[in-house]
Amino acid sequence: MSTATISGRKKSFLSGLPVISHVKKSVGLQRGMLITGLVLTGIFLLSTVLAPLIAPYGYSQLSDASGSFPTQEAPSSKHLLGTTVGGYDVLSRVLWGSQTAVTVIVVAVVMSIFLGVALGLLSGYFGGWLDRVLVVIADAIYAFPSLLLAIVMSIVISRGQSSFWGGIFACAFSITVVFVPQYFRVIRAETIRLKAEPFVESAMVLGASSVRIITRHIFKNATRTLPLMFTLNASEAILTLAGLGFLGFGIEPSSAAEWGFDLNKAMADASSGIWWTGVFPGIAIVLTVLGLTLVGESINDLNDPRLRGRKRAGGKASRSKAAAGTDGTNTRATTAPKPESGSPEAGMA
Repeated sequence: MSTATISGRKKSFLSGLPVISHVKKSVGLQRGMLITGLVLTGIFLLSTVLAPLIAPYGYSQLSDASGSFPTQEAPSSKHLLGTTVGGYDVLSRVLWGSQTAVTVIVVAVVMSIFLGVALGLLSGYFGGWLDRVLVVIADAIYAFPSLLLAIVMSIVISRGQSSFWGGIFACAFSITVVFVPQYFRVIRAETIRLKAEPFVESAMVLGASSVRIITRHIFKNATRTLPLMFTLNASEAILTLAGLGFLGFGIEPSSAAEWGFDLNKAMADASSGIWWTGVFPGIAIVLTVLGLTLVGESINDLNDPRLRGRKRAGGKASRSKAAAGTDGTNTRATTAPKPESGSPEAGMA
């Protein structure tokens, strides 16, 4: 196999990846929004990975070799973003909080995808009483306000636990219950549509088992929208986690850093003119959610051919018109007229 063939395959594989392919498809403002979202999301992920290296202190550290940290200290050379009312370093809490957010997102969304996709495939393919029962349960869960349902599930699951993994799984399970109906309804609708397609009916006629049809023919086609749903639900998971922490149902500061809990403790500081304890966790939440939302919405627009190709097609049309207008020769004059039917030229043609 030649080197050119190998490089061509590598290039096609890389260009087919979701993010890279969408960047190449995007144009104008659409590309700017996508790149902005990717930059913000990249900063969020880098701060998660590099938090142990760039955070000046631990998330629950209250002192160092020089003594205890002062409380509610303004930003200074020692504490770049100041300290909280509890004596925690704000910069360290913000950086370590990104790790908590990523952990909750991964656990919650992965469990939601697994349960929602599995139940959606079974419900849409087999139908009958199983479909009716699952649809009623999903609609009942979906009818509740998402944050209220997450609060109830957090109380039931955590039972007052304040350990790191106890708090992480309590928040993740509560968010999972909120997200499962969304994946269930999307995958169920796609499965019902694909079940009526000719290639699935042909597999049934040939005697393929239900497991093979679901795993080989329906699963891959029904899960095309999962990357888009993942990005949108990741931003919603951050907001739900922050809401739980802000209301006091999140993770204790001695177990992990969590932006919503820090905002809750900063409420009393705002009336005293102490702005740094609440501004920086709030900025972290806003920028992270904004980055994930821009990526998700841009992917959603680029998956729609009508929105993806409109500007590019218009640009090509305008360039072709400009080229025709600036050309020195007349296209009508250089083009031979079509001979009429019955004329000698037409007979010779």
